[in-house]
Amino acid sequence: MARNWAASSGSSSTSSTLLEQLRAGRPDAWERFVRLYSPTVYRWCRRSGLAAEDAADVLQEVLSAVMRHLADFHRDRPDDSFGGWLAAITRNKVRDHYRRRHGTAEAQGGTTAQRRMADIPAPSDSTEDSIRPDAESEAWLARRVLELIRAEFEGRTWDAFWRTTVDEQPPADVAKDLQMSVAAVYTAKSRVLRRLRQVMGELPE
Repeated sequence: MARNWAASSGSSSTSSTLLEQLRAGRPDAWERFVRLYSPTVYRWCRRSGLAAEDAADVLQEVLSAVMRHLADFHRDRPDDSFGGWLAAITRNKVRDHYRRRHGTAEAQGGTTAQRRMADIPAPSDSTEDSIRPDAESEAWLARRVLELIRAEFEGRTWDAFWRTTVDEQPPADVAKDLQMSVAAVYTAKSRVLRRLRQVMGELPE
């Protein structure tokens, strides 16, 4: 559902706005990036088999790598995407984490080390499958954008949008409950969706 809300017809120049701000070193852009993308990266880490604490550590490593290598991201091929680039960094950091964990146990040696190695969880499936852009990732991102823009709307406008779009309630019922006209409910829904598409269109593709 969230992916459908966020469908955007914005141009590639518009969609690169946040990326350009990040490359310019704007602190507000970086804060926005972290708020929007951290949940997706953390979810990828957890899907790869990492415990919550380890996933949080790897998330910080991914964010650090993104900050250092933003200039390296380019869309040279039609299937290149920012989401794919971010997923590739995450896969590498997850693999590094497992290598470090196993390497520490091997260096210690002995039966105790072998038992510790046995206790280290392996990824639930290959990182290629568990860490990749997908519809669920897009939905998570759209939800984070909604959280970001919610403060821009008064409560009744937001409620009209949420109840008709997310909860899929009939506009007539929502209008009655919120003491609005049906036309006002549709207007409220349209305003929020327009803003959602605008913000999603500013994200790197």
